[in-house]
Amino acid sequence: MIEAVEKLLARMSDLGAERFYLKKLSPNDNSKNQLYLGGSFSVLNLIPHGSIVNDDSNTAGSKKERAKAKLDFYWVDENHCEVAPATQLILYPKYPEVRMSGFLAGSRHAPSDVMATRDEGRLLFLGICHDGKILGYACKSNTQIANQIHAQNLQPTNRVLIELFRSGVDDSKAKLLEALTAVYNKHWIPSQKLGKDGIAHPYSARNGGGYTLEAELGIKPNGYAEPDYLGWEIKQFGVRDFKKFAPKSPVTLFTPEPTGGIYKEAGIVEFMRRYSYADKSGKEHRVNFGGVYKAGGTGNKNTGLRMLLKGFDSMSKKITDFVDGGLLLLSDTDEIAAKWGFSGLLEHWDKKHAKAAYIPSLFRTPPPEYSYGPKILLCEGTEFTNFLMGVYQGKIFYDPAIKIKGTPIETGALKKRSQFRINHANLHELYTHTKEVKIQ
Repeated sequence: MIEAVEKLLARMSDLGAERFYLKKLSPNDNSKNQLYLGGSFSVLNLIPHGSIVNDDSNTAGSKKERAKAKLDFYWVDENHCEVAPATQLILYPKYPEVRMSGFLAGSRHAPSDVMATRDEGRLLFLGICHDGKILGYACKSNTQIANQIHAQNLQPTNRVLIELFRSGVDDSKAKLLEALTAVYNKHWIPSQKLGKDGIAHPYSARNGGGYTLEAELGIKPNGYAEPDYLGWEIKQFGVRDFKKFAPKSPVTLFTPEPTGGIYKEAGIVEFMRRYSYADKSGKEHRVNFGGVYKAGGTGNKNTGLRMLLKGFDSMSKKITDFVDGGLLLLSDTDEIAAKWGFSGLLEHWDKKHAKAAYIPSLFRTPPPEYSYGPKILLCEGTEFTNFLMGVYQGKIFYDPAIKIKGTPIETGALKKRSQFRINHANLHELYTHTKEVKIQ
C-alpha cells in the first residue's frame, strides 16, 4: 500500500478499524444531496448500522416509502476522533438505492470544506470496527493521499466502495483458512461453548457443533449482530462422513423473530394457543409449532397456516411495498398469525451474509466431540433480493421449532426458534461468488 494511505489506515487501525473502504466522491456526493452508496442493498453487508426502521411519513399527501438506519460514525484526522451523531443511512427500496446523510451535523471537526462542496477528485475513506463503529476521513483532490490514490487502478468491491488492505497484513480469507486448518488438524474436539468470561466450558447439548467451532476460533459472545470472524460469518453443518460431505439437514440461514401479527401483538402464548398442536411423539403436556412453510404453498395440515410473500415483484426483483409488505403466515380466514416485515428481514440478512464460510462437521459420543472437515465452502457477495427470490421460488423456507411444555400453557416452559432454512445444494444461488477450498 502506498505510504500516505498506509499511514491513514494505521491511524484507523489504532482506533479499532479492521476493514477499510474507499469511495471516490462524485460532484453530487455532498452534504446537500447526500452521499450515494449504491443502487442496491449490497452496501449494507459492508457497513454496520443500527435497526432499519420504516419512514412512512407523508410529503404533500404522498407516502415516502423509504427506511432509515443510524450509524455510529466518527470523523478522524491526525489529532481527533469525533462522533458525527446525526449520521444515518437512507434506504429507497423501490429503486433500490442507499444514501448516507447527516454526516456533518453536530461534529466540530467534520471536514465541511470537503463534504459540502461539489469539487472533483475528492475521496472518502471508511474504517470499519468490530464493535460497529465507522471511522471516516475525507480529503480534497489536491492532497498527497488523493494524488497517490488516483494514480492507482483501484476497482470497487460492490460497484461503489473499494476495499483497501494494509501492507504486510494478511487478508481475512487467508487468516480464516489458516485458523480453520488448525481446527481441522486437531481432529476430535470436546464439545464446548465459550462463556462471556472468554473461557471455554463443556457443553453437552446436541447443538454444540457451532459453539465448539466458535470457541476454537475465539469468537466470544457479544451484543453485536456482526459477522463472526474478521468479517466472515461462520456456519457449520453436520455430515455423515468426510467423503461425500452430504449434509444431514438443511442449512439454517438466520432466526429472526416475527415483527407483526398475532405472534407479536398478542404474544407467543396466544399464538401457540391458536395454532399449536399436541406433541406427535406422545409427550404429555407439550404443544408444538413446526412444519415447513413455503411462499405460495398450501396450508399446513397441523396448524392451518400458509405463507405469503407480499410486496415483492419477482419479475423486476424489486420490493414494491416496503412499509406494509413482508413474509406473512396467514390462517384460512386470512388472519395474520405472524409477519416478518422487510425492514427486519433486511437488517438480519445484510449483517450476516456478506461473506460466509460453511464448514462440515462430524459428531460422536460419549463424550460429545466434534471433528471439522477439510472441504470449506466460501461464499461472498449477496443481495437481499437473492434471499427474496429464494423465498419466492420455495428454495428458502420457514421451518420453526417452537414448543411449550407444562400446563397451563401460560406458565409452561417455552422454547422458540423461528428459523429460515435452505438445502445445501442451493446455497450458491444466494451469493455472487462461491468456491470450495480444501485445507490440510
